Amino acid sequence: MNQISSPTANGAAIGAFFMLASSLAFAGTNTLQSVLPWQFGMSSTGMAFWQYVIASVLALPMILRIGLGNLRTRHPLTHEIRAFVSALGVHVFVYGFAAGVPIWQMVTLLATGPLFIILGSVLFLGEKVSPARIGAALVGFAGAIVVSGVGVEGLSWQTLVPILAAALWATTDVLTKYLSRAESPETLTLSLLVLVTPNHLLILLAVNALGWLTPDLLPAGLATGFPFALPGDTGLVLLVLLGALTAAAQYLLAFAYRQADAAYLQPFGDLKVPLSGLVGWIALGQVPSAWFWPGAALIVLASSFIFWVENRERPRGLATA
Repeated sequence: MNQISSPTANGAAIGAFFMLASSLAFAGTNTLQSVLPWQFGMSSTGMAFWQYVIASVLALPMILRIGLGNLRTRHPLTHEIRAFVSALGVHVFVYGFAAGVPIWQMVTLLATGPLFIILGSVLFLGEKVSPARIGAALVGFAGAIVVSGVGVEGLSWQTLVPILAAALWATTDVLTKYLSRAESPETLTLSLLVLVTPNHLLILLAVNALGWLTPDLLPAGLATGFPFALPGDTGLVLLVLLGALTAAAQYLLAFAYRQADAAYLQPFGDLKVPLSGLVGWIALGQVPSAWFWPGAALIVLASSFIFWVENRERPRGLATA
């Protein structure tokens, strides 16, 4: 078996490291998802479709290296549900932009995900959630709210859209953890990359069918159509980079869940919020507001605290394979 699939003695630390690496990759995808529509005129639905087509194509060398046999699974239906929910989360997230939700609110309100993760981990995975884990998740969520400035700007019904996306992606994470108990990161990553693009097509076809049959049923601003247009020059390079980061982020996430349990890892996932802010600052010159720094400090504090508590209680790690 490939070395990356093997559990290690210090699984907690390795899981946290790869969750952080995954968070950085996701921060890159968030930045590119905001750049491509606004600066290169790309349709958001078309961007999501090509993003996963490219990610699947870039995974082909890995498929050949690992071997197609690793795609065999005893849980095909669970893999399909996981891919569908993941794709649906992307389209809900995209609709948030179409509905006028600001980018900073979209990204930071995704930090409600850990609360859904903890709920799913307890109810469906049977994981034990300590008060430290719950407290860290709540502090991380509070930090995300501070970063977003929601208390200053106020909430509207559109802000429920990223929360719904967070719930869908939390479901994907819980299913990933469930499958990781029996299957390798390679199988988890490749199955998602293979199945998610057909599910994007399925969702787009369903939305178009609803729009044609009952045009008044769909909410205003929902991006319909079947856009295949590709950007040129720099935009195409950035789109390929978006697909590559998507593949890398999913692989790193699957490997993190192979090493440690979902509720433990989620506070580290909160770091996507300050990382997205920093990447946007460096790459796009978007200077964070004054609320960014105290909120980011709370998120880092929550992640550092849970890491310290868990390693103090189980210094030899917790490989959960």
